[in-house]
Amino acid sequence: MVKKGFPSFGITQSGAFVAALKNYNLPDFILALVAKDCNSDLLERGRIDDRLSSMNDQSLELLHKVFVECEEDADGKYAQYRFFAYVSSMYHKCEVFISETIPGKSGKNHKMPIAIKNNGMYVAVGFNKSKGHAVSKKDVVKFYDVVTDVKNGEHGTQLVDAIYGSSAGFKGEAIVELEKLSKKIDPDEEFKLNFKTANFENRIYSVTKC
Repeated sequence: MVKKGFPSFGITQSGAFVAALKNYNLPDFILALVAKDCNSDLLERGRIDDRLSSMNDQSLELLHKVFVECEEDADGKYAQYRFFAYVSSMYHKCEVFISETIPGKSGKNHKMPIAIKNNGMYVAVGFNKSKGHAVSKKDVVKFYDVVTDVKNGEHGTQLVDAIYGSSAGFKGEAIVELEKLSKKIDPDEEFKLNFKTANFENRIYSVTKC
């Protein structure tokens, strides 16, 4: 018997979302971010389908839009979620920090959209252009300056990867400039800094090492 005022399609739709999403390797911090944004409960531990089932309809619908349908939103938030999940997937058993402030050698504090730590040390940072115009030469110069300042500071000694993601594409001159800038780095350095671009197109990230 179906309870009055409780549409059965709501249950089956949520169930369908869970069935689809459990096949995606969604990191814990993404579930937590979405749960927070959607004011949802979230089972702290357990199987992925149980954890997804503990979330409200709004959060399941959002996760489905972001990761299954690969939709975009006006604020560029969906693209950020995808970028964060993508970056974290490259660093297993590492800690992920969102909107992390890291001081550089200059003494300036830099806010990193995503930072990865291994054994207490930063090993990767990522920026993402989630909407608007394609990444420009000016954008990559700023990216390079920020990352190298962090790398040269006391917290960046083991930083090896700097990833610039974009859902808006990259201008040709931007790629050329980043390749040129990356050649300034000493190739024999123990923890050599690698610059990478990650372009999201046709539902997939294409990564290029500069």
